[in-house]
Amino acid sequence: MREKIVPVEVTPEMLEMLEVCKRNKLINPELYAKYDVKRGLRDINGKGVLTGLTEIGEIHAYNTLPDGTTEPCDGKLYYHGYDVEELIKGFIRDDRFGFEEVTYLLLFGELPTAEKLDIFNNTLSKLRTIPPSFVRDIIMQAPSRDMMNALSRSVLTLYAYDDKADDISLPNVLRQCLQLIAQFPLLAVYGYQAFKYYHANDSFIVHAPKSELSTAENILHMLRSDSSYTHLEAKILDLALILHAEHGGGNNSTFTTHVVTSTGTDTYSTIAASLGALKGPRHGGANIKVTQMFEDMKKNISNWHDDREIEQYLSDLLEKKAFDRAGLIYGMGHAVYSLSDPRANVFKAFVEKLSLQKNRGEEFDLYSRVERLAPQVIAEKRKMYKGVSANVDFYSGFVYGMLDLPMELYTPMFAVARISGWSAHRIEELVNPGKIIRPAYKSVAEHKPYIPLGERK
Repeated sequence: MREKIVPVEVTPEMLEMLEVCKRNKLINPELYAKYDVKRGLRDINGKGVLTGLTEIGEIHAYNTLPDGTTEPCDGKLYYHGYDVEELIKGFIRDDRFGFEEVTYLLLFGELPTAEKLDIFNNTLSKLRTIPPSFVRDIIMQAPSRDMMNALSRSVLTLYAYDDKADDISLPNVLRQCLQLIAQFPLLAVYGYQAFKYYHANDSFIVHAPKSELSTAENILHMLRSDSSYTHLEAKILDLALILHAEHGGGNNSTFTTHVVTSTGTDTYSTIAASLGALKGPRHGGANIKVTQMFEDMKKNISNWHDDREIEQYLSDLLEKKAFDRAGLIYGMGHAVYSLSDPRANVFKAFVEKLSLQKNRGEEFDLYSRVERLAPQVIAEKRKMYKGVSANVDFYSGFVYGMLDLPMELYTPMFAVARISGWSAHRIEELVNPGKIIRPAYKSVAEHKPYIPLGERK
């Protein structure tokens, strides 16, 4: 058992220093409008400011009218020009797993033939391994309470296992990306098993991945002690991976991938930085907030079928009287989509099927009612510049719960999917080399004369 490090307490002196910091760091919000600074790289309407070009992902949320103005429309998501909803329909029609095919599409820009897909799947299968010493010496040693932290540490440590870690030639980067795509499910699941073993005194179970299984199937096989799962469970997890694999290139973690790649650094450092971005509750951790919000809702609403009682709870959320007092209805609204998030729409039909299989139909009905009522409540309480609809996070936490995925793995599952998109964008940045990405910040500080140490007050 390793020795625990006692954290340093925040001292009164630190708090006093913090007050000085806050006083001298606060920027007048009016200055952002004065200098036309796009906070968060968004304009006044919430649309993202263009910072680059990509062919990997595209989000469509507005139609352009003949007079040049725009109007909201049902959202669309494209992977290399292919409508994701159409891709999923093909996977459903053929009753096959699609995440690997989507990964191929994102990396190489075209749909594979049956032969190429078979070669690609075999390649990932061979790479889906990590050294036993890595599990023993890295994953099991000092496991983190946060799985995203554990995943980042594992990725950075893999640098030391790679003799060509700093080689950023395209063949080598592709090799590294394929390895990470194949290894992420193992790093996430084994990291959680180590967490359970160390922090909950649970048994440490390591199931080796099976070459004949898809990524989704292997995750359930490795995670569950009896390795059993239903076909529907594996299919809906595969669907979740597809829907989270990429999102238009403008999201925070993918932008991080481009920014860090532009410095010329190695693949492991780049992906670790992207993981750090995804870890934030405003990004990859949103589905956890949705799940926690619904748990609080179920405790405080006596009749799940009473729309008026649900509306009152939602109103209390917006008025900071319920749940975490943040004034937010989690899972509702998106930075880009307005009328609908296509990922949530695709998810919903499968969520209903799974809820019936798991005898959780009443919970699904509650989710559906909140999805219908929340936009009405938000419209009454808030001034909105665009429509509000359920986003993919609204249902994904519920799905993961029905799949018996522990909450500690919710965000890592996002990463297991998004590593495909990050890899595609890293390669795209290297194929189209430019200058280091360096945004500009305008200083609004006053120029001051130097004051000798003895004269300062």
